[in-house]
Amino acid sequence: MKVLAANVGSTSLKFKLFEMPEETALCEAKIERVGSRDKAIFAYGSLVTGKHYRLEGQCIPDYTTGIRMFLDALVSGEYGVIKSVGEIDRIGFKTVLSKGFYGVHELTDAVMEGMRDYLFIAPVHNAAYLEAIGQFDSLLPDVPKIGVFETAFHTTIPTERRIYGVPYEWYEKYGLMRMGYHGASHGYIAQESRAYGKAGRVISCHLGGSCSVCAIQDSRSVDTSFGFSLQSGLIHANRTGDADPYMILFLQSEGLSAEEIEDGLSKHGGLLGISGVSNDMRDLQRAAESGNERARLAVDAFVSGIIKQVGAFYAELGGLDQLVFTGGIGEHSAFVRNAVCSQLRHLGIELDEEKNSSSAPVGVISAAGSEALVTVIPANEELGVARETAAYEL
Repeated sequence: MKVLAANVGSTSLKFKLFEMPEETALCEAKIERVGSRDKAIFAYGSLVTGKHYRLEGQCIPDYTTGIRMFLDALVSGEYGVIKSVGEIDRIGFKTVLSKGFYGVHELTDAVMEGMRDYLFIAPVHNAAYLEAIGQFDSLLPDVPKIGVFETAFHTTIPTERRIYGVPYEWYEKYGLMRMGYHGASHGYIAQESRAYGKAGRVISCHLGGSCSVCAIQDSRSVDTSFGFSLQSGLIHANRTGDADPYMILFLQSEGLSAEEIEDGLSKHGGLLGISGVSNDMRDLQRAAESGNERARLAVDAFVSGIIKQVGAFYAELGGLDQLVFTGGIGEHSAFVRNAVCSQLRHLGIELDEEKNSSSAPVGVISAAGSEALVTVIPANEELGVARETAAYEL
């Protein structure tokens, strides 16, 4: 079975074609800056022949153009890996949120309507997926399309950990509860962490532009730092993370409009908001080392939030077998990993400094005497989506 995994961003598209159940990746592509006039990037690689090409400085005005470029590359003579797009058996999407549909679902009209109903909660993500799925429907109408919703992996969290202290009718009528996101990433970690042995009680730290921590018990999600929306949990690159809801009412009383507050919380908050320098951890580390106190504060607040969340999940799990770092920051920032783990020694965590500081660590980076394993597992959300898509019963 050939499964195409699609990961759609607000201005980006990522694709990977797999032969399942062998999990053989045939090709991959990434399109950046969709909608820009002349700054878009299209990168494609055949993982069968090893041939790659990259186009920069061109116009990719919309998702339709980008999707067509990818499908053309799939069947091209020099770079193609299939003879016809008709060989694609299923398309899996790393979808985010749909009202009433929290697992893995075929993208029927009802599921798509649920995504529209939750546009307010995930405006950027849902709008992008609605458009991309619509384009695939037009181009490949007969291919089954499966949504692997970010909430799917977290449906196993007990209700007492999902419910908020709001009037119960709000939970019943409006569905106000802790949803959880990054399900494709944490679900993949739940599977891959088993390769390292001690994986009964795992805490997965997905750290990147968007960040979350997940408590995993016997490969099932039992708690998550994300709440009802993607705005919650840890400090993110531009989003505030958890904040007292009365802050919003206070800011309104001070004369700020709803639009100004939303803009501050979702676009100019997080690492960028605290530091005033950048939303990129690499920039912040350099600025902090140069004496920028706000950059240092942003880094310290970010690390503090992770430590607090890991500690809470350690208590819920009754111990820890493996602490996993994944995502752009989790995989590439030895500084952040060290800063987190150095304050968790009382939980039996001890890093191997040499392994942690190597250029591209993968696998175990904890010291031989560490009670809990510490691992770096590169994110592979596309494979997680492909696995769920292939397993889905139509």
